[in-house]
Amino acid sequence: MNSVKFYPDAKEELISAIQYYENCQAGLGSRFRVAIELATQKILSSPFTYRTLKAPFRRYLVPKFPYSIVYSIEPNYILIIAIAHNKRKPHYWLKRKPY
Repeated sequence: MNSVKFYPDAKEELISAIQYYENCQAGLGSRFRVAIELATQKILSSPFTYRTLKAPFRRYLVPKFPYSIVYSIEPNYILIIAIAHNKRKPHYWLKRKPY
């Protein structure tokens, strides 16, 4: 498995979080983006390693940021369902269905 797709709302969440962090401190948004990219690579290399929340969803905790990547393992790719803040609206993404 070597590709990642973003649920449309997850892409918006990522952009919003990057902008928020960049507004807080110059360069922090870039650091968050890099943390997400590294996390995505780890998920791709070992997708079954990370905890199952509610099948079929799994979660990867992003180091140094209060965010998780919620994803599902599809036959040919990883689908990122949400870039979820760990303290806001738990499980709001459950209504999102894998393609």
